[in-house]
Amino acid sequence: MGGALDPVVAAGRNQVRRVLADLGAGSRLVVGASGGADSLALAAVTAFVASRESWSLHAVVVDHGLQAGSREVAAVAADQLATLGVDAEVVTVEVGTDGGPEAAARAARLAALADAAGRTDADAILLAHTLDDQAETVLLGLGRGSGPRSIAGMAERDGPWRRPFLTLRRADTEQICRASGLTWWVDPHNSDPAYRRSRIRTEVMPVLEDVLDGGVAGALARTADQVRADNDLLDDLAAQVGEPHDVRTLGSLPPALRSRVLRRAALAAGADPSALGAVHLAGLDRLVTSWRGQQRIELPGGVSAGRTGPSLTFTTTPVGQ
Repeated sequence: MGGALDPVVAAGRNQVRRVLADLGAGSRLVVGASGGADSLALAAVTAFVASRESWSLHAVVVDHGLQAGSREVAAVAADQLATLGVDAEVVTVEVGTDGGPEAAARAARLAALADAAGRTDADAILLAHTLDDQAETVLLGLGRGSGPRSIAGMAERDGPWRRPFLTLRRADTEQICRASGLTWWVDPHNSDPAYRRSRIRTEVMPVLEDVLDGGVAGALARTADQVRADNDLLDDLAAQVGEPHDVRTLGSLPPALRSRVLRRAALAAGADPSALGAVHLAGLDRLVTSWRGQQRIELPGGVSAGRTGPSLTFTTTPVGQ
């Protein structure tokens, strides 16, 4: 007769059930894996829940090829997933340079998972971000100073992307691995001071926890939840504005709502969402609230904005001008 179920394992399973509660029997899942404790733990608890809910589960072990031995690490991870009864494949990706090494690796990883989801007709893609990851993301957003959107963190549900472990700590995922008989790989990049997130993790968070008497990670995650709820409401209201290019309509809106309407208009015109920031929105706002015949405002993505009489206009930015 088996022993009592580890309470952390039970918590992980319950989180998977809650975040995937909208899926019915026969749903298909893709889980991203790396060989680290977080993703192995997620695969382990998801495999258990999937077998009870009649879901099919496919794991994608992404090999970024950035370190010596990465192929072997990926192969070991796939073998461990097989012991859980999880169908797994290793996908080697080519990491570019756009946005720096961390952003480029993330983009390559997400693209590989999205491709696998398309090939398997998946209903959800599971990512193993933890509460600690959420706290680090909020701090990085604060450092950028790009407004509420940058500190809203990651959502548990974002279309097909699901993050069941946002309430669990890294120590919890290691405990799930131990209880499941899994051994995990520790990525040396996670403590490499060359990476900003690594310094947040190893230097900034310990100091904050010490100075503020603990609980900082949880507090930052709660802040993200609150800010995201506010952002979602403002985005919904922005979508209801019927004439988003009309200066009189825009001028009558509260600033917090007007900035969302302007952002939607810029994105609809082709602006790059990953690079569109507060400085660009401030320029658009000046076209509405303090226009003195300014020339065009250039936006990332090769789009420019201007004002013609009572309307904002968006055009392709002329090359070489």
